[in-house]
Amino acid sequence: MDLNNLSSQEYNAYVQSKAKPSPMGKNLVWAFLVGGFICLIGQGLMDFYKSRGLGVEAAGTAVSVTLIFVTALLTGIGVFDNIAKHAGAGTLVPITGFANAMVSPAMEFKQEGLVTGTAVKLFTVASPVLVYGISASVIYGLILWIMKVV
Repeated sequence: MDLNNLSSQEYNAYVQSKAKPSPMGKNLVWAFLVGGFICLIGQGLMDFYKSRGLGVEAAGTAVSVTLIFVTALLTGIGVFDNIAKHAGAGTLVPITGFANAMVSPAMEFKQEGLVTGTAVKLFTVASPVLVYGISASVIYGLILWIMKVV
């Protein structure tokens, strides 16, 4: 079968015939449980940091830093990918998912060196987020400034 000569409908039918069905119910429950467990760890860390005298804002920052560090470390040693393989979307809790998405490309290209491999690929995912986040904040700031002037 020549896949290049198939129509869109024929190709979709071919893909559907080859794809193995996904156990959606099981995947949804598993993702909910894993994501909830990550959030439970975050809440436990929040309570821990607050009990050590940090205010709510400082404790929240400490929780974010801790979760990012632990996720990056687990990604770097290859553990987080195994967790994600079984947990699926449950590991996409924004802070852990973003940390994993930043470190994974860097680990993939580490053999190319610290600068041209790891450092360049570390910000493959973060760069668009930074560009659009900073751009949006500048535009928002300009709008607020114009509203105050007018």
